Amino acid sequence: MADSDYESVLCVKPEVHVYRVPPRASNRGYRAAEWQLDQPSWSGRLRITSKGKMAFIKLEDKNSGELFAQAPVDQFPSIAVEGVTDSSRYFVIRVEDESGRRAFIGVGFVDRGDAFDFNVAIQDHFKWVKQQSELAKQAQNPDQGPKLDLGFKEGQTIKLNIANMKKKEGAAGNSKLRPAGPGGLSLLPPPPAGRSPALIPPPGEQLPSCPVDSQPTSVANTDAASSWPQPGGATTAASADIWGDFAKASGSASTQNQQSPGWVQF
Repeated sequence: MADSDYESVLCVKPEVHVYRVPPRASNRGYRAAEWQLDQPSWSGRLRITSKGKMAFIKLEDKNSGELFAQAPVDQFPSIAVEGVTDSSRYFVIRVEDESGRRAFIGVGFVDRGDAFDFNVAIQDHFKWVKQQSELAKQAQNPDQGPKLDLGFKEGQTIKLNIANMKKKEGAAGNSKLRPAGPGGLSLLPPPPAGRSPALIPPPGEQLPSCPVDSQPTSVANTDAASSWPQPGGATTAASADIWGDFAKASGSASTQNQQSPGWVQF
């Protein structure tokens, strides 16, 4: 069984009204105001189905589902389905019976959203039909379709900016050559040699001026050691002179005690 034998439902609206449409006096279109909107001829359910490329608008009874009228639609837009000029909720459809007799009747929806769904359902079906026909033509004649030409035309050139690419590559190389410290952290390069950070004194004070000694460390250590008192010679005499006052004070402690009882002997 072919796919066109299957009938699919496109849209179902539970409430729709049917009106008698007076003959069209001119080509200006139908007007719903000319209908007796307060006295519909019939009320029931509307169902849109599709079978192959055809769409069918079926008016059915709400309870029993008995078919009241059917409007076959072979293309859209067409005279099979027309909207009125003074409202978006009313349409004129062309119904057809089994014997082939046709008549135009008016249908109207209570809700404006139902009228929108009715119109979109028919549009989407015929969009699908158009796409299927185009795909079938392309499948039969694949060489007739548009071809994508990606080649350069005569005299056409392109320009590549390689300078930025080199800079990016150099920056990436520098980041890779940076040594990594403990824990995977990258280390910063040392400061320039011969420069030491200057100390800023607190307000009201000045840094002492220290002469820079250019001698080696061993000579400085020798001079520092020679500044301390050394045993023997003049150093011993100097040390005797330094402690001489204390010796005299200890030798004359008795005299000081006699002269001043307030002194305490050490």
